[in-house]
Amino acid sequence: MTSAITDFGQYSELRRGADNNDPAVLREVAGQFEALFVQTMLKNMRDTSLAEPIFGQSDQHEMYQDMLDKQYALEMSGGPGIGLADMLVRQLGGERLVESTKEIGKMSTPVWPENKPAWSEPDQFVRDIWPHAKAAAERLKVAPEGLLAQAALETGWGKHVMRKNNGELSFNLFGIKASASWDGATTSKPTIEFRDGISARETARFRAYPDIEATFEDYVRVVGTQPRFDSVRNHGDDTEAFAEALQESGYATDPAYAKKITAIINGNTMQTALSGLKSAEVQPITEARIQGEAI
Repeated sequence: MTSAITDFGQYSELRRGADNNDPAVLREVAGQFEALFVQTMLKNMRDTSLAEPIFGQSDQHEMYQDMLDKQYALEMSGGPGIGLADMLVRQLGGERLVESTKEIGKMSTPVWPENKPAWSEPDQFVRDIWPHAKAAAERLKVAPEGLLAQAALETGWGKHVMRKNNGELSFNLFGIKASASWDGATTSKPTIEFRDGISARETARFRAYPDIEATFEDYVRVVGTQPRFDSVRNHGDDTEAFAEALQESGYATDPAYAKKITAIINGNTMQTALSGLKSAEVQPITEARIQGEAI
């Protein structure tokens, strides 16, 4: 479901779900309104400036400033936000979303069960997914570092792996969306997409998996069999060519996707995390270990 932050027409569709007290729809409506409010607030603050910008003013400057403000609004309204979304959820009848929260004289936020990052450090993330990355890369005939860097980019080194609506980890490490043909578990998440060079806030459905192995298996199915990704395979150790092919194939709409992956591969964080792994075999991590130790 496409829902750009400035597209007011989206609310008629979401309102039908809100009328039925659908918790997910109520939270989405409230979150988008809060993001819109924050964006408007930022714009009004900038309009009150009494001085010219230090680098001058231009249409291009205003366009990129507006894109930046949209990103700020999305980040500020995500997670706990500023509290406006919670108030709207209550007004729309979503009390059950906040009934488990603490009330200490201020607006509370939903508390999901054990909603902690799956990985707190890059070296933990690399250690746990490296064996799976090697196996998948061998089947695609690319370097495992490329897959590792892509997963790190999509999840912030494992700290921001998407979760299902019930708070459980989705194990979606590559941002693979749920197409109409996908019949497995899914989760919805606000995201920034670029259309004709312009960023927009959308809510998309993503695939959810039972464990790390399943996400790599699905990644190999998607990249290894779909014709649009023919150019992504068979790059051997050329990680830069792999990253560029990913972007050119349309895997992501971010115009800097390839550069970001390449920067991660060549960065100190990656090199430090990989030290010692290439010379020692590490057993694949299991779902039980993730749930028991990391979450």
